[in-house]
Amino acid sequence: MNNRKWSQRVAITLAAVWVASPGWADKLEFKQCVETALTQNPDMDISRAQIDQAEAGVRQAQGNRLPRLNLSLTGTRSNDALNAFGMKLGQRGASFNDFGAGEFNPADLSVAPHNLNHPDAVNNFNSRIELQVPVYNGGLVQSHIDTAKANVRAAQSGDQAARQQLAKNILMAYQGVHTARANIKVTDEARAAAEEYVRITEKLHKQGMVVKSDVLSAKVNLEDVKVKAIEARNAEARALDQLAMMMGKPLEEPLDVGAPVAPALLAGNDHELRRQARENHAGLRALRNQLEGAAAQVGAARAGNQPQFNVMLRQDWNDSRLGLSAPAYTAAGVLSWTAFDGGVAHAGIDRAEAARSELAAKLRQAEDGIAFQVTDARREALEAEDKVAARAANLEQAKEAQRLIKKRYENGMGTLVELLAAQAQLDQANANLVASQYELAINRAELKRAVGVLAADTL
Repeated sequence: MNNRKWSQRVAITLAAVWVASPGWADKLEFKQCVETALTQNPDMDISRAQIDQAEAGVRQAQGNRLPRLNLSLTGTRSNDALNAFGMKLGQRGASFNDFGAGEFNPADLSVAPHNLNHPDAVNNFNSRIELQVPVYNGGLVQSHIDTAKANVRAAQSGDQAARQQLAKNILMAYQGVHTARANIKVTDEARAAAEEYVRITEKLHKQGMVVKSDVLSAKVNLEDVKVKAIEARNAEARALDQLAMMMGKPLEEPLDVGAPVAPALLAGNDHELRRQARENHAGLRALRNQLEGAAAQVGAARAGNQPQFNVMLRQDWNDSRLGLSAPAYTAAGVLSWTAFDGGVAHAGIDRAEAARSELAAKLRQAEDGIAFQVTDARREALEAEDKVAARAANLEQAKEAQRLIKKRYENGMGTLVELLAAQAQLDQANANLVASQYELAINRAELKRAVGVLAADTL
Protein backbone atom coordinates (compact mmCIF):
# COMPACT_ATOMS: atom_id res chain seq x y z
CA MET A 1 0.00 0.00 0.00
CA ASN A 2 1.48 3.36 -0.98
CA ASN A 3 1.75 6.24 1.48
CA ARG A 4 -1.02 8.24 -0.20
CA LYS A 5 -3.64 5.49 0.12
CA TRP A 6 -2.52 4.77 3.68
CA SER A 7 -2.91 8.47 4.58
CA GLN A 8 -6.41 8.55 3.04
CA ARG A 9 -7.52 5.53 5.05
CA VAL A 10 -6.14 7.01 8.26
CA ALA A 11 -7.97 10.28 7.56
CA ILE A 12 -11.26 8.43 6.92
CA THR A 13 -10.84 6.38 10.10
CA LEU A 14 -10.08 9.46 12.19
CA ALA A 15 -13.11 11.25 10.71
CA ALA A 16 -15.37 8.32 11.59
CA VAL A 17 -14.03 8.25 15.14
CA TRP A 18 -14.50 12.02 15.40
CA VAL A 19 -18.16 11.75 14.32
CA ALA A 20 -18.98 8.72 16.47
CA SER A 21 -17.23 9.92 19.61
CA PRO A 22 -19.61 11.20 22.34
CA GLY A 23 -17.07 13.90 23.03
CA TRP A 24 -17.89 15.48 19.67
CA ALA A 25 -21.63 14.92 19.85
CA ASP A 26 -24.13 17.63 20.67
CA LYS A 27 -24.08 17.99 24.45
CA LEU A 28 -27.53 19.03 25.57
CA GLU A 29 -28.59 20.04 29.05
CA PHE A 30 -31.82 18.65 30.46
CA LYS A 31 -33.80 21.81 29.71
CA GLN A 32 -32.61 21.77 26.10
CA CYS A 33 -33.65 18.14 25.76
CA VAL A 34 -37.15 18.94 27.01
CA GLU A 35 -37.48 21.99 24.74
CA THR A 36 -36.40 19.94 21.72
CA ALA A 37 -38.81 17.14 22.60
CA LEU A 38 -41.71 19.58 22.96
CA THR A 39 -41.24 20.69 19.36
CA GLN A 40 -40.29 17.36 17.74
CA ASN A 41 -41.86 14.53 19.76
CA PRO A 42 -44.77 12.86 17.89
CA ASP A 43 -46.86 12.77 21.08
CA MET A 44 -46.79 16.56 21.17
CA ASP A 45 -47.78 16.70 17.49
CA ILE A 46 -50.79 14.56 18.39
CA SER A 47 -51.62 16.85 21.32
CA ARG A 48 -51.40 19.99 19.17
CA ALA A 49 -53.56 18.37 16.49
CA GLN A 50 -56.20 17.62 19.14
CA ILE A 51 -56.22 21.28 20.20
CA ASP A 52 -56.55 22.36 16.56
CA GLN A 53 -59.49 19.99 16.11
CA ALA A 54 -61.22 21.36 19.21
CA GLU A 55 -60.70 24.98 18.15
CA ALA A 56 -62.06 24.19 14.69
CA GLY A 57 -65.09 22.69 16.45
CA VAL A 58 -65.72 26.03 18.18
CA ARG A 59 -65.60 27.90 14.88
CA GLN A 60 -67.90 25.32 13.33
CA ALA A 61 -70.42 25.63 16.18
CA GLN A 62 -70.33 29.44 16.12
CA GLY A 63 -70.93 29.41 12.37
CA ASN A 64 -74.37 27.90 12.96
CA ARG A 65 -75.49 31.22 14.47
CA LEU A 66 -74.96 33.08 11.21
CA PRO A 67 -77.26 33.22 8.20
CA ARG A 68 -76.51 30.76 5.43
CA LEU A 69 -76.42 31.95 1.81
CA ASN A 70 -76.89 29.34 -0.91
CA LEU A 71 -76.36 29.92 -4.63
CA SER A 72 -77.68 27.40 -7.14
CA LEU A 73 -78.18 26.94 -10.87
CA THR A 74 -80.46 24.12 -12.03
CA GLY A 75 -80.94 23.11 -15.66
CA THR A 76 -84.08 21.07 -16.46
CA ARG A 77 -85.66 19.63 -19.61
CA SER A 78 -88.99 17.83 -19.32
CA ASN A 79 -92.19 17.02 -21.25
CA ASP A 80 -94.03 15.99 -18.10
CA ALA A 81 -97.34 17.86 -18.33
CA LEU A 82 -97.24 19.33 -14.84
CA ASN A 83 -93.53 20.20 -14.88
CA ALA A 84 -93.59 21.62 -18.41
CA PHE A 85 -96.53 23.90 -17.63
CA GLY A 86 -94.98 24.92 -14.32
CA MET A 87 -91.70 25.83 -15.99
CA LYS A 88 -93.53 27.96 -18.55
CA LEU A 89 -95.33 29.72 -15.72
CA GLY A 90 -92.01 30.28 -13.95
CA GLN A 91 -90.63 31.83 -17.12
CA ARG A 92 -93.74 34.05 -17.36
CA GLY A 93 -94.29 32.49 -20.79
CA ALA A 94 -97.56 30.53 -20.46
CA SER A 95 -100.23 31.30 -23.10
CA PHE A 96 -103.87 30.33 -23.76
CA ASN A 97 -102.58 28.04 -26.45
CA ASP A 98 -100.83 25.99 -23.74
CA PHE A 99 -104.31 25.27 -22.36
CA GLY A 100 -105.46 24.01 -25.79
CA ALA A 101 -107.64 27.10 -26.40
CA GLY A 102 -108.13 26.19 -30.08
CA GLU A 103 -109.80 22.94 -29.05
CA PHE A 104 -112.20 24.57 -26.62
CA ASN A 105 -115.86 23.70 -27.34
CA PRO A 106 -118.42 25.09 -24.87
CA ALA A 107 -120.84 22.38 -26.01
CA ASP A 108 -118.41 19.57 -25.11
CA LEU A 109 -116.37 20.20 -21.98
CA SER A 110 -115.04 16.63 -21.96
CA VAL A 111 -112.50 17.41 -24.68
CA ALA A 112 -108.95 16.85 -23.40
CA PRO A 113 -106.72 19.65 -24.73
CA HIS A 114 -103.72 18.11 -26.49
CA ASN A 115 -101.27 20.96 -25.81
CA LEU A 116 -102.00 20.85 -22.09
CA ASN A 117 -101.79 17.07 -21.69
CA HIS A 118 -99.06 16.37 -24.24
CA PRO A 119 -96.75 19.38 -24.22
CA ASP A 120 -93.50 19.60 -26.08
CA ALA A 121 -90.34 19.33 -23.96
CA VAL A 122 -89.50 22.58 -22.17
CA ASN A 123 -86.03 23.80 -21.15
CA ASN A 124 -85.63 25.77 -17.95
CA PHE A 125 -82.62 27.30 -16.23
CA ASN A 126 -83.36 28.26 -12.63
CA SER A 127 -80.88 30.66 -10.98
CA ARG A 128 -81.42 31.03 -7.25
CA ILE A 129 -80.11 32.98 -4.28
CA GLU A 130 -81.44 31.73 -0.95
CA LEU A 131 -80.76 33.19 2.49
CA GLN A 132 -81.62 31.09 5.56
CA VAL A 133 -81.66 32.99 8.86
CA PRO A 134 -81.80 31.08 12.18
CA VAL A 135 -83.85 33.11 14.68
CA TYR A 136 -84.56 30.80 17.61
CA ASN A 137 -83.52 27.17 18.15
CA GLY A 138 -84.20 26.56 21.83
CA GLY A 139 -80.55 27.05 22.82
CA LEU A 140 -79.25 24.28 20.56
CA VAL A 141 -76.52 26.34 18.90
CA GLN A 142 -75.31 27.87 22.17
CA SER A 143 -75.12 24.41 23.75
CA HIS A 144 -72.96 23.20 20.89
CA ILE A 145 -70.72 26.25 21.26
CA ASP A 146 -70.35 25.65 25.01
CA THR A 147 -69.51 22.01 24.34
CA ALA A 148 -66.87 22.94 21.77
CA LYS A 149 -65.28 25.52 24.08
CA ALA A 150 -65.15 22.97 26.89
CA ASN A 151 -63.46 20.55 24.48
CA VAL A 152 -60.83 23.19 23.70
CA ARG A 153 -60.08 23.69 27.39
CA ALA A 154 -59.94 19.93 27.90
CA ALA A 155 -57.52 19.55 24.97
CA GLN A 156 -55.31 22.35 26.31
CA SER A 157 -55.24 20.72 29.75
CA GLY A 158 -54.47 17.40 28.12
CA ASP A 159 -51.61 19.06 26.27
CA GLN A 160 -50.21 20.35 29.55
CA ALA A 161 -50.46 16.89 31.11
CA ALA A 162 -48.68 15.42 28.09
CA ARG A 163 -45.91 18.01 28.42
CA GLN A 164 -45.36 17.11 32.06
CA GLN A 165 -45.33 13.39 31.32
CA LEU A 166 -42.87 13.96 28.49
CA ALA A 167 -40.61 16.00 30.81
CA LYS A 168 -40.56 13.11 33.28
CA ASN A 169 -39.82 10.58 30.53
CA ILE A 170 -36.99 12.78 29.27
CA LEU A 171 -35.63 12.96 32.82
CA MET A 172 -35.71 9.17 33.15
CA ALA A 173 -33.70 8.73 29.95
CA TYR A 174 -31.40 11.69 30.71
CA GLN A 175 -30.61 10.47 34.22
CA GLY A 176 -30.48 6.95 32.85
CA VAL A 177 -27.45 8.00 30.79
CA HIS A 178 -25.70 9.32 33.90
CA THR A 179 -26.69 6.24 35.89
CA ALA A 180 -25.31 3.97 33.17
CA ARG A 181 -22.06 5.96 33.13
CA ALA A 182 -21.81 5.68 36.90
CA ASN A 183 -22.26 1.93 36.54
CA ILE A 184 -19.58 1.91 33.83
CA LYS A 185 -17.24 3.57 36.32
CA VAL A 186 -18.18 0.96 38.92
CA THR A 187 -17.52 -1.91 36.50
CA ASP A 188 -14.22 -0.32 35.43
CA GLU A 189 -13.16 -0.24 39.07
CA ALA A 190 -14.38 -3.81 39.51
CA ARG A 191 -12.44 -4.89 36.43
CA ALA A 192 -9.27 -3.24 37.72
CA ALA A 193 -9.78 -5.04 41.02
CA ALA A 194 -10.44 -8.36 39.27
CA GLU A 195 -7.27 -7.98 37.17
CA GLU A 196 -5.37 -7.20 40.35
CA TYR A 197 -6.75 -10.38 41.95
CA VAL A 198 -5.56 -12.44 38.99
CA ARG A 199 -2.10 -10.92 39.34
CA ILE A 200 -2.03 -11.54 43.09
CA THR A 201 -3.24 -15.15 42.85
CA GLU A 202 -0.73 -15.95 40.11
CA LYS A 203 2.04 -14.47 42.23
CA LEU A 204 0.94 -16.38 45.34
CA HIS A 205 0.56 -19.57 43.29
CA LYS A 206 4.14 -19.29 42.12
CA GLN A 207 5.16 -18.90 45.73
CA GLY A 208 3.18 -22.00 46.62
CA MET A 209 0.86 -20.11 48.93
CA VAL A 210 -2.38 -20.82 46.99
CA VAL A 211 -3.64 -23.64 44.82
CA LYS A 212 -4.20 -23.51 41.06
CA SER A 213 -7.99 -23.37 41.54
CA ASP A 214 -7.62 -19.91 43.11
CA VAL A 215 -5.98 -18.64 39.94
CA LEU A 216 -8.77 -20.15 37.81
CA SER A 217 -11.46 -18.69 40.09
CA ALA A 218 -9.85 -15.26 39.86
CA LYS A 219 -9.85 -15.50 36.06
CA VAL A 220 -13.51 -16.60 36.02
CA ASN A 221 -14.34 -13.59 38.19
CA LEU A 222 -12.52 -11.31 35.74
CA GLU A 223 -14.57 -12.63 32.81
CA ASP A 224 -17.79 -12.07 34.75
CA VAL A 225 -16.78 -8.48 35.43
CA LYS A 226 -16.02 -7.96 31.73
CA VAL A 227 -19.55 -9.09 30.86
CA LYS A 228 -20.99 -6.62 33.40
CA ALA A 229 -18.91 -3.87 31.83
CA ILE A 230 -20.41 -4.69 28.42
CA GLU A 231 -23.90 -4.62 29.92
CA ALA A 232 -23.23 -1.23 31.49
CA ARG A 233 -22.07 0.26 28.19
CA ASN A 234 -25.09 -1.17 26.40
CA ALA A 235 -27.31 0.42 29.06
CA GLU A 236 -25.68 3.79 28.30
CA ALA A 237 -26.27 3.37 24.57
CA ARG A 238 -29.87 2.29 25.21
CA ALA A 239 -30.56 5.34 27.39
CA LEU A 240 -29.07 7.66 24.75
CA ASP A 241 -31.21 6.01 22.06
CA GLN A 242 -34.34 6.41 24.20
CA LEU A 243 -33.50 10.06 24.78
CA ALA A 244 -32.93 10.65 21.05
CA MET A 245 -36.19 8.91 20.17
CA MET A 246 -38.22 11.03 22.61
CA MET A 247 -36.55 14.16 21.26
CA GLY A 248 -37.47 13.21 17.71
CA LYS A 249 -33.81 12.89 16.68
CA PRO A 250 -32.50 10.15 14.36
CA LEU A 251 -30.66 7.41 16.25
CA GLU A 252 -27.58 7.74 14.03
CA GLU A 253 -27.15 11.39 15.05
CA PRO A 254 -24.47 11.72 17.79
CA LEU A 255 -25.90 12.85 21.13
CA ASP A 256 -24.47 13.57 24.55
CA VAL A 257 -25.93 14.91 27.78
CA GLY A 258 -24.86 17.74 30.04
CA ALA A 259 -24.74 17.83 33.80
CA PRO A 260 -26.94 15.47 35.82
CA VAL A 261 -30.18 16.82 37.26
CA ALA A 262 -30.91 16.94 40.99
CA PRO A 263 -34.61 17.75 41.49
CA ALA A 264 -35.49 19.36 44.79
CA LEU A 265 -38.10 17.83 47.07
CA LEU A 266 -41.43 19.62 46.71
CA ALA A 267 -42.22 21.46 49.93
CA GLY A 268 -45.43 20.78 51.84
CA ASN A 269 -47.10 18.01 53.79
CA ASP A 270 -49.45 15.42 52.33
CA HIS A 271 -52.57 17.50 52.90
CA GLU A 272 -51.09 20.62 51.27
CA LEU A 273 -49.76 18.69 48.28
CA ARG A 274 -53.08 16.92 47.70
CA ARG A 275 -54.82 20.31 47.74
CA GLN A 276 -52.32 21.63 45.20
CA ALA A 277 -52.91 18.61 43.01
CA ARG A 278 -56.70 19.11 43.02
CA GLU A 279 -56.12 22.68 41.82
CA ASN A 280 -53.16 22.23 39.46
CA HIS A 281 -53.25 18.73 38.00
CA ALA A 282 -53.83 19.13 34.26
CA GLY A 283 -55.50 15.73 33.95
CA LEU A 284 -58.11 16.70 36.54
CA ARG A 285 -58.72 20.01 34.78
CA ALA A 286 -59.22 18.16 31.52
CA LEU A 287 -61.84 15.92 33.13
CA ARG A 288 -63.60 18.93 34.68
CA ASN A 289 -63.74 20.58 31.26
CA GLN A 290 -65.11 17.39 29.75
CA LEU A 291 -67.77 17.38 32.47
CA GLU A 292 -68.72 20.95 31.50
CA GLY A 293 -68.98 19.84 27.91
CA ALA A 294 -71.24 16.95 28.94
CA ALA A 295 -73.49 19.39 30.82
CA ALA A 296 -73.72 21.51 27.65
CA GLN A 297 -74.68 18.39 25.73
CA VAL A 298 -77.59 17.91 28.12
CA GLY A 299 -78.72 21.42 27.14
CA ALA A 300 -78.42 20.50 23.46
CA ALA A 301 -80.58 17.43 24.04
CA ARG A 302 -83.21 19.50 25.88
CA ALA A 303 -83.33 21.91 22.92
CA GLY A 304 -85.05 19.13 20.97
CA ASN A 305 -88.19 19.80 23.03
CA GLN A 306 -88.17 23.51 22.24
CA PRO A 307 -89.82 25.29 19.27
CA GLN A 308 -87.63 26.51 16.44
CA PHE A 309 -88.17 29.51 14.22
CA ASN A 310 -86.25 30.28 11.03
CA VAL A 311 -86.64 32.77 8.20
CA MET A 312 -86.00 32.06 4.53
CA LEU A 313 -85.55 34.69 1.78
CA ARG A 314 -85.22 33.53 -1.82
CA GLN A 315 -84.79 35.15 -5.24
CA ASP A 316 -85.33 33.05 -8.40
CA TRP A 317 -84.82 33.62 -12.12
CA ASN A 318 -86.24 31.21 -14.73
CA ASP A 319 -85.34 31.22 -18.41
CA SER A 320 -85.30 28.84 -21.34
CA ARG A 321 -81.59 29.59 -21.64
CA LEU A 322 -78.93 30.91 -19.27
CA GLY A 323 -80.07 34.33 -18.10
CA LEU A 324 -81.80 36.30 -15.39
CA SER A 325 -85.31 36.59 -16.84
CA ALA A 326 -88.63 36.28 -14.99
CA PRO A 327 -87.45 37.27 -11.50
CA ALA A 328 -89.49 36.08 -8.52
CA TYR A 329 -88.98 36.29 -4.76
CA THR A 330 -90.18 34.20 -1.84
CA ALA A 331 -90.12 35.11 1.84
CA ALA A 332 -91.10 32.60 4.51
CA GLY A 333 -91.02 32.24 8.25
CA VAL A 334 -91.13 28.69 9.62
CA LEU A 335 -92.14 27.91 13.19
CA SER A 336 -91.79 24.23 14.05
CA TRP A 337 -92.34 22.35 17.29
CA THR A 338 -92.25 18.60 17.54
CA ALA A 339 -95.39 17.61 19.41
CA PHE A 340 -94.69 13.87 19.49
CA ASP A 341 -91.59 11.91 18.47
CA GLY A 342 -92.14 8.59 20.19
CA GLY A 343 -89.93 9.55 23.16
CA VAL A 344 -86.81 10.14 21.03
CA ALA A 345 -86.06 13.56 22.55
CA HIS A 346 -86.56 12.39 26.14
CA ALA A 347 -84.35 9.37 25.52
CA GLY A 348 -81.67 11.71 24.16
CA ILE A 349 -81.88 13.81 27.33
CA ASP A 350 -81.58 10.71 29.50
CA ARG A 351 -78.60 9.56 27.50
CA ALA A 352 -76.85 12.92 27.86
CA GLU A 353 -77.59 12.98 31.59
CA ALA A 354 -76.14 9.50 31.98
CA ALA A 355 -72.99 10.53 30.09
CA ARG A 356 -72.60 13.50 32.41
CA SER A 357 -73.05 11.25 35.46
CA GLU A 358 -70.42 8.88 34.10
CA LEU A 359 -67.90 11.71 33.69
CA ALA A 360 -68.70 13.01 37.18
CA ALA A 361 -67.94 9.56 38.61
CA LYS A 362 -64.71 9.37 36.58
CA LEU A 363 -63.70 12.76 37.93
CA ARG A 364 -64.25 11.65 41.53
CA GLN A 365 -62.31 8.48 40.82
CA ALA A 366 -59.46 10.46 39.24
CA GLU A 367 -59.34 12.89 42.17
CA ASP A 368 -59.01 9.98 44.60
CA GLY A 369 -56.37 8.38 42.37
CA ILE A 370 -54.33 11.59 42.13
CA ALA A 371 -54.55 12.07 45.90
CA PHE A 372 -53.11 8.57 46.36
CA GLN A 373 -50.41 9.19 43.74
CA VAL A 374 -49.33 12.36 45.54
CA THR A 375 -49.13 10.66 48.93
CA ASP A 376 -47.36 7.61 47.52
CA ALA A 377 -44.92 9.68 45.45
CA ARG A 378 -43.99 11.79 48.48
CA ARG A 379 -43.56 8.63 50.56
CA GLU A 380 -41.26 7.11 47.93
CA ALA A 381 -39.30 10.37 47.56
CA LEU A 382 -38.64 10.45 51.31
CA GLU A 383 -37.78 6.75 51.26
CA ALA A 384 -35.31 7.37 48.43
CA GLU A 385 -33.53 9.98 50.56
CA ASP A 386 -33.08 7.43 53.34
CA LYS A 387 -31.87 4.85 50.83
CA VAL A 388 -29.19 7.19 49.46
CA ALA A 389 -27.88 7.93 52.98
CA ALA A 390 -27.94 4.27 54.01
CA ARG A 391 -26.30 3.01 50.83
CA ALA A 392 -23.60 5.69 50.99
CA ALA A 393 -22.78 4.42 54.49
CA ASN A 394 -22.87 0.80 53.27
CA LEU A 395 -20.43 1.69 50.50
CA GLU A 396 -17.88 3.06 52.95
CA GLN A 397 -18.20 -0.04 55.11
CA ALA A 398 -17.88 -2.33 52.08
CA LYS A 399 -14.73 -0.50 50.97
CA GLU A 400 -13.14 -0.95 54.37
CA ALA A 401 -14.17 -4.62 54.55
CA GLN A 402 -12.72 -5.29 51.08
CA ARG A 403 -9.49 -3.51 52.00
CA LEU A 404 -9.01 -5.59 55.15
CA ILE A 405 -9.82 -8.93 53.50
CA LYS A 406 -7.53 -8.13 50.55
CA LYS A 407 -4.71 -7.40 52.96
CA ARG A 408 -5.31 -10.70 54.79
CA TYR A 409 -5.35 -12.60 51.49
CA GLU A 410 -2.07 -11.02 50.36
CA ASN A 411 -0.53 -12.12 53.66
CA GLY A 412 -1.80 -15.67 53.19
CA MET A 413 -4.30 -15.41 56.03
CA GLY A 414 -7.52 -15.38 54.00
CA THR A 415 -9.12 -17.28 51.17
CA LEU A 416 -9.92 -16.17 47.65
CA VAL A 417 -13.57 -16.97 48.30
CA GLU A 418 -13.61 -14.40 51.09
CA LEU A 419 -11.85 -11.84 48.90
CA LEU A 420 -14.21 -12.32 45.96
CA ALA A 421 -17.21 -12.18 48.27
CA ALA A 422 -15.95 -8.91 49.75
CA GLN A 423 -15.37 -7.49 46.27
CA ALA A 424 -18.85 -8.60 45.15
CA GLN A 425 -20.28 -6.89 48.21
CA LEU A 426 -18.38 -3.72 47.33
CA ASP A 427 -19.55 -3.83 43.70
CA GLN A 428 -23.12 -4.33 44.85
CA ALA A 429 -22.86 -1.45 47.30
CA ASN A 430 -21.58 0.78 44.51
CA ALA A 431 -24.42 -0.30 42.22
CA ASN A 432 -27.01 0.15 44.98
CA LEU A 433 -25.85 3.71 45.62
CA VAL A 434 -26.03 4.56 41.93
CA ALA A 435 -29.53 3.06 41.68
CA SER A 436 -30.76 4.87 44.77
CA GLN A 437 -29.50 8.21 43.44
CA TYR A 438 -31.44 7.58 40.22
CA GLU A 439 -34.56 6.65 42.21
CA LEU A 440 -34.24 9.83 44.26
CA ALA A 441 -34.24 12.06 41.17
CA ILE A 442 -37.10 10.20 39.49
CA ASN A 443 -39.28 9.96 42.61
CA ARG A 444 -38.93 13.68 43.33
CA ALA A 445 -39.88 14.45 39.72
CA GLU A 446 -42.84 12.06 39.94
CA LEU A 447 -44.09 13.91 43.04
CA LYS A 448 -44.07 17.18 41.09
CA ARG A 449 -45.83 15.53 38.16
CA ALA A 450 -48.48 14.07 40.46
CA VAL A 451 -49.08 17.50 42.00
CA GLY A 452 -49.18 19.02 38.52
CA VAL A 453 -46.23 21.44 38.78
CA LEU A 454 -43.50 19.56 36.93
CA ALA A 455 -41.58 21.79 34.52
CA ALA A 456 -38.04 21.79 33.14
CA ASP A 457 -37.46 25.31 34.51
CA THR A 458 -38.43 24.48 38.08
CA LEU A 459 -37.28 20.88 38.36
